[in-house]
Amino acid sequence: MAKNKLPGFATRAIHVGQEPDPLTGAVTVPIYPTSTYVQQELGKHKGYEYSRVSNPTRDRLEQNLAALERGSASRVFASGMAAINAICTTMKAGDHVVCGHDLYGGVPRLFNQVLADFGMEFTYVDTSDAANVQRAIRKNTRMVYVETPTNPLMTLSDIRAISEICHRKKVELVVDNTFMSPYFQQPIALGADMVVHSTTKFLNGHSDGLGGVVVCTKTEQAEKLAFVQKAVGAILSPFECWLVLRGVKSLAARMKEHDANGRVIAEFLDQHKKVKKVFYPGLASHPQRALARRQMTGFGSMITFETGSLSNAGKMLKKVRVCSLGESLGGVETLISHPATMTHAALGEKGRKQIGITDGMVRISVGIENVEDIVADLDQALNAI
Repeated sequence: MAKNKLPGFATRAIHVGQEPDPLTGAVTVPIYPTSTYVQQELGKHKGYEYSRVSNPTRDRLEQNLAALERGSASRVFASGMAAINAICTTMKAGDHVVCGHDLYGGVPRLFNQVLADFGMEFTYVDTSDAANVQRAIRKNTRMVYVETPTNPLMTLSDIRAISEICHRKKVELVVDNTFMSPYFQQPIALGADMVVHSTTKFLNGHSDGLGGVVVCTKTEQAEKLAFVQKAVGAILSPFECWLVLRGVKSLAARMKEHDANGRVIAEFLDQHKKVKKVFYPGLASHPQRALARRQMTGFGSMITFETGSLSNAGKMLKKVRVCSLGESLGGVETLISHPATMTHAALGEKGRKQIGITDGMVRISVGIENVEDIVADLDQALNAI
């Protein structure tokens, strides 16, 4: 490795925060399932006092995830939604947030049905046009919250263009990078101030643990979020921290397979006679494919497609066998879901219609099985329509 050259992504994933245990030499980070720590005397301890405040396994994961996103620090929480809520608790009544208009359904549920009751204000705009963001920013705007690609419409936002607007207006840009993972997209390098992930998804990669992370670029952000961890307590358990550390070691290899399979499945669906439309940034028909190639290094494995009706979607989803019908995404297995009745049910029929989510839409998180088996399963299921 050349002098002063930073380690590559896979090397950071495997080694940063994952150094051998200094006590035993174990190559795997130990799980510290302790609630408290013995102190040598009053005011003297080994850096740990109580596990809500800090834990050695959690510290290792936070070092690792900060390195993957090229941030200065990260803070992990009990779920992706807990991470988003933690960011919002650093604001106050009267503060205003500009948000994407077709976010994961749980985000507007949190904003509109919980945080609005505490005096926070939210404006939803189509962030695929950066000019909409600029027009929506007010004097009391403190944050712009963007999901790119969006869930489930796979619409992209120009992170660099929006970050330039935010910085001119002295507003922080937060980007949800869950769909792409830090392997395919690096929002901080494009100007984002904070990055959010549901670690439940690609970072963990095995559908066996919940979690969330906020990656910071400034010391004051990390300090505020550490205080939120301590004061609110929605922290990630040592065991689930270990699960993410385990998952991240194979992130680079997994994302390559997800992407390769995703491209094949998107092309297959695009050509299938029972599919009306496919939403995937890697297709030539996607209106933002040029932006995808500019700010992402892969297209990933998240695909949404239109079957035409709720009845058609139901017939198809009843027949899948290799694909697993269920909520969530980012696991090694192919997960298939129905946004209108699952992830975006909370928006209501009117809310879904406003942003273009139909009853016939199906979302698929393409796994790393043999791609020909996924194709065959989707084909037989679609032919039930």
